[in-house]
Amino acid sequence: MTVARSALLFLLAAVAEIGGAWLVWQGVREHRGWLWTGFGVIALGLYGFVATLQRCELRPDPRRVRRRVRRRLAGLGHGRRRVPADRYDITGALIRLVGVAVIMYAPRSA
Repeated sequence: MTVARSALLFLLAAVAEIGGAWLVWQGVREHRGWLWTGFGVIALGLYGFVATLQRCELRPDPRRVRRRVRRRLAGLGHGRRRVPADRYDITGALIRLVGVAVIMYAPRSA
C-alpha cells in the first residue's frame, strides 16, 4: 500500500469514527432527532468498512490479522503457536499507554 493511500484511509477512518460518534451524540443527547442519529450510525458503519480496508491492505492474509489482533487485544504475547510480541507490538503498546496517561492525567483548568 502506498503511503498516500494509507494516509487517506486513515483520515477517512478518523472522520467517519469521530463524526459518526458526534452525530449520534447530537441526535440522542442534544435532542437533534433521529435523522442525526441515523447519519451517525451510517458514518460508524462506514468507519468499520474503511478500517477493514486499512487492515486488509497492510496484511493481505485476513486469518493472520485476526489471530494477531486477538492475541494483542487479549494482552497475550503469544497464542497457540507461542509467537512472542515483537518490538513493534511493545512500542505500540507503550505509545498507547503514554497517550492514555496524557489524556487522563494532564492538568486541566476548570
